[in-house]
Amino acid sequence: MPVAEAAVIAAPPARRWHAAPRAALAFLRGQPFAVVGVAIYAVFILVAVFADAIASHDPRQILFSGAYRVARYLPPSAEHLLGTTATGRDIFSQVVYGTRAALLVGVTAAFCVVCIGAVLGLLAGYLGGWVDSAIMRIADVVLGLPFLPSVIVLSALTKPGTGTIVAAVALLLWPNTARVIRSQVLSMRERAWVDAARVTACSPARIVFVHIGPQVAPLAALYGSIAVGWAILTEASASFLGFGDPAIVSWGLMLQEAYASQALSREAWNWFVPPGLCIVLLVLAGFLISRGSEKLLFPKLGD
Repeated sequence: MPVAEAAVIAAPPARRWHAAPRAALAFLRGQPFAVVGVAIYAVFILVAVFADAIASHDPRQILFSGAYRVARYLPPSAEHLLGTTATGRDIFSQVVYGTRAALLVGVTAAFCVVCIGAVLGLLAGYLGGWVDSAIMRIADVVLGLPFLPSVIVLSALTKPGTGTIVAAVALLLWPNTARVIRSQVLSMRERAWVDAARVTACSPARIVFVHIGPQVAPLAALYGSIAVGWAILTEASASFLGFGDPAIVSWGLMLQEAYASQALSREAWNWFVPPGLCIVLLVLAGFLISRGSEKLLFPKLGD
């Protein structure tokens, strides 16, 4: 093939950036699951951004009643929308500020999972040979580890906190993304435009990260939306078990305090139901987005 012709088909045409928002809106109009998931995320993001204005009290402040007694187990009222905890803290304010911790952990961990999984999947699929074998054997070992116990062990061996949970989630969830990306790259590396890129003397790094990488980015983003839910659920579980950061107000820490204070036996539903419901909604939002995106990435699957 002449070099001039090869240069023409060296890579698929790049999408114009100004058309991306229009394509996203067109996609959302036909995907009710994705619309609901994005709407849930948007609400929680707004709450996290404007938490200082929405919260009625400092979430760590111990409140006192008029008789200078700790305002513990107060029922929902106009002053305390969800009542107070056993230590006199405002539950509504804790739920609002807990949104920041959940989104911080979820988004950061998902970003790390996507980056690690996509890079290793690209390298394994394109290079093949011993590189592919080594990465896939490591992935098999990681997939064989029990998820939550491994997170607890890593937290116990290091300093418990948000950073440890993010690192644990990234180290344990990347194989799922890597294996799927690898399978896509194995198919793409045999296509004509990849052969043309080799003819034009493109380096392997350029072919992998410039030509093939953008083609598998939507699939990596799909697994990133799933990883957000896993990270939020893991942070809540670790905090509930006492391996979270006690200096950060989180939904998992709220559930742990409610459990330790026997809120269920006291029928203090206003204490543990709201944070539990928020966890469910955020995890569900990630699933709905991934479910809606399946039709975009795999249109032949149907309903």
